[in-house]
Amino acid sequence: MSQQGGCQCGAVRYEVSGSPQHVALCHCEGCRKSAGAPAIAWAAFAEDEFQLLQGELTDFNSSGTTMRSFCPSCGTGIAYRNAEMLPGIVDIQSATLDDPSVFPLQCLIQTAERIDWMANAHTLPAFERFPG
Repeated sequence: MSQQGGCQCGAVRYEVSGSPQHVALCHCEGCRKSAGAPAIAWAAFAEDEFQLLQGELTDFNSSGTTMRSFCPSCGTGIAYRNAEMLPGIVDIQSATLDDPSVFPLQCLIQTAERIDWMANAHTLPAFERFPG
């Protein structure tokens, strides 16, 4: 199975093939800061299962062996690599897939760093559209 995805502005397009090794929602501070969000969903693939189809990515070394790749035009985060901790693996931000629902979450990770209010977020009122 192959899936495509890309950045918000359309300058970067990529394809992943096969099934992800895991799909996780990460709560670590590094992910939160890089996205400006309370958590990021990641799908992990072998490096050779990821192919850049269009555009170029800019890399940022966010902590030692951690490289985060993003679109240099719009800033959309696309990939995460850590050769020391996850050799041969590229994590893609699964929300950047054309159909993010194809790889459902399997687990939550780094919950020790989770923002306190995220633990109860599922109990809050939910609106299909922003109420206004």
